Amino acid sequence: MAKKTKVIPGFGISMGLAILYLSLIVLIPLSTVVIQTTEMGFGEFLKVVTNPRTIASYKVSFGCALLAAAIDSVFGLIIAWVLVRYKFPFKRLLDGCIDLPFALPTAVAGISLTTLYSTKGWLGSILAKFGIQGSFSTFGITIALMFIGIPFIVRTVQPVLEDLDESIEEAASILGASRIQTFIKVIFPQLIAPLLTGFSLAFARGIGEYGSVVFIAGNKPMKTEIAPLLIMTKLEQFDYPGATSIALVMLIFSFFMLFVINLIQWRANKYR
Repeated sequence: MAKKTKVIPGFGISMGLAILYLSLIVLIPLSTVVIQTTEMGFGEFLKVVTNPRTIASYKVSFGCALLAAAIDSVFGLIIAWVLVRYKFPFKRLLDGCIDLPFALPTAVAGISLTTLYSTKGWLGSILAKFGIQGSFSTFGITIALMFIGIPFIVRTVQPVLEDLDESIEEAASILGASRIQTFIKVIFPQLIAPLLTGFSLAFARGIGEYGSVVFIAGNKPMKTEIAPLLIMTKLEQFDYPGATSIALVMLIFSFFMLFVINLIQWRANKYR
């Protein structure tokens, strides 16, 4: 009997290295947010995080991120479907373009989108005719967040679509199901989990996005000011406890959203 060789060290060493790396890269940096916040009293903490300007920035960041992730979920599913189910010229080129928001510097994306959706831009001038302001509005912020969030949806749904057994669809067709019924009752239930994963990743990324949003937002206090910009403003004023207080609220909310979505996924997989 051939002796099995281990590719990586045993469980003890591997687990230790995993925890060490996770601590250095994720846990310790996040813990500094909590430590910095403890430098101020609870009353002062509440005063900072419940300030009208801060609450307005939360509404802009969370609201636009939620809307952008929802829209991306719909169109990301369509894009993934087209890439998997159809063959057409330049398919690989289109597939590669999906990852551009990952590779492109966020500042470059922000400047490009601001120019494109300004009142003198190609798309902004058309929107202006209908009374819609592109740049320097929540509309522009949502567009920027849709831009950076679309890869998360496509890349989580695409592998699942590729692995779907087409014989199940054929069986549904033989039993008399229409193409719409087959999609709704056979295909879509298997896409709920990856869609939720992509949605949560796009939403979490959108909440903390800064580079691609700060240019197109206009940064009007109480209107188009995002929470990450408010954090940067406080850091420039050397108000580290105030900055980390806002960051802590965003961190808690993001963690709660990811926890809820993962719980929904777990229950969906349990009763499948």
